[in-house]
Amino acid sequence: MPKNDGAKKLASETVPDQRWKLQVFYICFYGFMTQIRPGESFITPYLLGTDKNFTKAEVTNVITPVLSYSYMAVLVPIFLLTDYLRYKPVLVLQSLSHISIWLLLVLGTSVLAMQLMEFFYGITMAARIAYSSYIFSLVAPSRYQRMASYSRSAVLLGVFTSSVLGQLCVTLGGVRFHTLNYVSLGFVSFGLILTLFLERPRRSLFFNQPRGPSDATVPTELDRMAKGDSGVGTRGWQDMVLCRMLRELGALARQPQLRLWSLWWVFNSAGYYLMLYYAHILWNEISPTTDNRRVYNGGVDAASTLLGAVASFAAGYVKIRWTLWSELVIGVVTAFQAGLLLLMNSTTNIWLCYAAYILFRGSHQFLVPIAIFQIATSLSKELCALVFGVNTFFATVLKTIITIIVADKRGLGLSVHPQFYVYFGYFTLLAVVYLLAAIRVGVQHSHRRQPVELALAKEPCQAPVEIPAQEKSPEAGTVQA
Repeated sequence: MPKNDGAKKLASETVPDQRWKLQVFYICFYGFMTQIRPGESFITPYLLGTDKNFTKAEVTNVITPVLSYSYMAVLVPIFLLTDYLRYKPVLVLQSLSHISIWLLLVLGTSVLAMQLMEFFYGITMAARIAYSSYIFSLVAPSRYQRMASYSRSAVLLGVFTSSVLGQLCVTLGGVRFHTLNYVSLGFVSFGLILTLFLERPRRSLFFNQPRGPSDATVPTELDRMAKGDSGVGTRGWQDMVLCRMLRELGALARQPQLRLWSLWWVFNSAGYYLMLYYAHILWNEISPTTDNRRVYNGGVDAASTLLGAVASFAAGYVKIRWTLWSELVIGVVTAFQAGLLLLMNSTTNIWLCYAAYILFRGSHQFLVPIAIFQIATSLSKELCALVFGVNTFFATVLKTIITIIVADKRGLGLSVHPQFYVYFGYFTLLAVVYLLAAIRVGVQHSHRRQPVELALAKEPCQAPVEIPAQEKSPEAGTVQA
């Protein structure tokens, strides 16, 4: 029987599905096209310009903070609905929210309308989980790595194309921001049409696990954990399993690398997205202009996207002992980011500010794939999804707390320059903590080596002691010395 089960499992993974290539091409094309929103890079100058004529205080302290609040409010419900409804309905919701954003930008004239626009923007951000996980429901596990590469590349290419297109329309074509928003509305409406033709998967990660003969040979984490709940009577097994998975996450938090990179994800992501939300307002403060042709937001976003893609790719080839050097690498990169924030906030040269912004985003994107690998390498697919969901939620909560205190008019209500000094102090504090942790790890490592070296010195005739130093490289899932 074991041999027959193995043959059945092998057959289920190797028999090619005639449709999967077409499905993957379509979902990648969909991911590319839904990123084509050429007006997105110019929303802030559009709101501050003559078209809408909002004040900087209204945009900074009243309108923009709503994005953080709405994202936090809808993140958990959308995370659960994405799996329960099997992806497609949430993707439709995302497309409808995109249409709502640009309808409000084009037709709205009040602060309340722009706050509602930011609310829908938060929904679109939270719904990104639907696209990133949808493609894995279409293919066999052996193809996951390639599919992740294809889908991410399609999205990055779409963002780059959108930013370049918007910049060319503004600088070379002299297109008004208002007209550019109509163009974006047309593209997101086309994205909704593409969404309607997506296939709805039969299975998902947590709530929809078909129990056919072909599935019996590939037990998941939920299958294994559900075995302990077989006698719970009428209670829902999903609730029981998810509770047990959360308890298991508490035990996994004791792993140093998982804990370190999860904390990096929470604290650094919160600061990173706050910088993104307010960078365009800072640019308008440094270089206020009524000539739309001299607004280069699209070109800067395109350059930062390209550098981020290159940095993410390069991170896959970094081979070091991450258990020894993780804190130092994170600390150095975070200190570099703090310096870039100070440069952005203190310079009066808009091009220098642009360059610092591009480098800031590139340095963050360099660490993202490393963090993903360090977190995901020792976890099952289900636990991995839960860890990233929990990390993203805590990062969103932290970002919201900082927004309430620093940016919201009901808090300190700081203008953009003082805000960036706060973000500089935030990243400086993180860098100091990481570097102190790196020193502690270095001292502990040297203390562990000293007894071994003394033992070798006292017994030179014996065979050398072999000390295992296995490390997982982010380039591949293999164990390396």
